[in-house]
Amino acid sequence: MIGAIVWDFTPEIIPALGESIGFSPRWYGVLFALGFVIGYQLMQKMLANDKKPDSWMDSLLLYTMLGTILGARLGHVFFYDWAYYSKHMGEIFMVWKGGLASHGAAIGIITAMFIWSRKVSKTSMWWILDRVVVTVALAGCFIRLGNFFNSEIIGKATDLPWAVIFKRVDMIPRHPSQIYESIAYLLIFFFLYNSYWKRNKGEQEGYLFGMFLILVFGFRFIVEFSKEVQVAFENTLPLNMGQLLSIPLVLTGVFFVMRSQKKHG
Repeated sequence: MIGAIVWDFTPEIIPALGESIGFSPRWYGVLFALGFVIGYQLMQKMLANDKKPDSWMDSLLLYTMLGTILGARLGHVFFYDWAYYSKHMGEIFMVWKGGLASHGAAIGIITAMFIWSRKVSKTSMWWILDRVVVTVALAGCFIRLGNFFNSEIIGKATDLPWAVIFKRVDMIPRHPSQIYESIAYLLIFFFLYNSYWKRNKGEQEGYLFGMFLILVFGFRFIVEFSKEVQVAFENTLPLNMGQLLSIPLVLTGVFFVMRSQKKHG
């Protein structure tokens, strides 16, 4: 425990407000929203660079938000806690009670972009996914930082010098796995951003989308070794649920990168 960082941050922005009215904005929500705000600005710049209508932005934001939130929520329900929600169906869409899954968010965003490309842009869904994933990687950085503020998705016990004691959970020094992911997603964002603006990879259909899947879910597979399991049934699995769900997404990414290079090779 010597040298470990003690983390006892209050998740609520104004705790007294929660005590008086039963609800207080949380830092997680602010960081989640910040991802969309900055993502909006970045996407607007990319659309302008590609000489696409700025009028697409409002519908694109709506579809992305719905795809992210609904996908993440349903992913948590079906991938992690169906045993509970199958008996409490009315709570499935109570997002404010917590429970979001990034793999579900990925599926939700892909689905939303498929619908958006058919109904609004009339372009290939891979074209928009190549751009949306740049913003999603940055949003992932903010969301994992929000998880750290909430003292959730904690790591396994460790004696490493940068171990963190999440005092709201227990007094055990643990891997700050949320910070590992937050830093990784920030670096992935810079890679994708640079690939679009400096290397013209936005013109290589499917490349950025594929690299996003490989890098994000490849790292997710690795970092899961440092995390505590989220639900008890994962203890009976050879790999945890996050790792099992990451494998097909990484393989999908490899397919799209190879496909894009073959087309533009």
